[in-house]
Amino acid sequence: MAFLDALLNGLTLGGMYALVAMGLTLQYGVARIMNLSYGEFLIAAAFSAYWLFQVQAINPLLALLLVVPVAFAANWLIYQIMLHPLVKRSRNRGELEVNSILATFGLLFVIQGLVLLLFGSNYFSYTYISNVFIISGSPIAADRLLAVGVAVVLGTALYLLLVRTRPGTALRAVSVDPRAAQLAGIDVRAASAMAFALGGGLVAASGVLVSMFTTFNASMGVVFTMKALIVVIMGGAGHLMGALAAGLILGLVESFVAVYVAPGLTLAATFALFLIVLLVRPTGMMGRAGA
Repeated sequence: MAFLDALLNGLTLGGMYALVAMGLTLQYGVARIMNLSYGEFLIAAAFSAYWLFQVQAINPLLALLLVVPVAFAANWLIYQIMLHPLVKRSRNRGELEVNSILATFGLLFVIQGLVLLLFGSNYFSYTYISNVFIISGSPIAADRLLAVGVAVVLGTALYLLLVRTRPGTALRAVSVDPRAAQLAGIDVRAASAMAFALGGGLVAASGVLVSMFTTFNASMGVVFTMKALIVVIMGGAGHLMGALAAGLILGLVESFVAVYVAPGLTLAATFALFLIVLLVRPTGMMGRAGA
């Protein structure tokens, strides 16, 4: 029973980690932006879903239709106004990464300050679906199961977009080699802005889904940024399937450590796994050599 509980919890947790990390994979893999404010957008979306549900009586699934487009547009504007000038003046990828880290580090505090101003520092949660399903004798909350189901749909849609459409092919080309993509007639700036905006939409969707079963406050964004970075680096920068695999592995490890060792050691297990992957394969599980 304990094994099945750990397995189910690990798979649901890992599925959410994978969805959260997919947006950062796009932003870093295509736009080359190391976005330290990433988790703050998740928390802002979670508070938006909370406010829409509690004040406007709009359920979280409908809230997705409101929050995600707003986040997409906001991230597109942030890239065009704040980040593209950094891209233009950076002489190489390393300099761009340093500049983007500094810029998004400042953006982190701006977003966090606004959320603190609007909602304070208290913890918030709400109950959307209170039912519990029993799977082979193990209970699992219906809202958590629904969130993972929606995450699977969103992840599948993103994968199909990238591998079955011309815009998706353009994004993958820019991810592999921006200069070669530009020579092939691809607008690298437009593709990078699109990837950054898509990443912002995905993290906003993750925030809405996470808010359905997690207690959160305005200062938790850094936790989600850290987990997303770990998953992205473990899976291989710019590799969606790598993010999926790394997210599932991380969720399973945390769940089994919490059940069989000690809940307080889950963070230590996360970093231990991260270091092992980096030592064995520095480019990530599915990363390209020299990436």
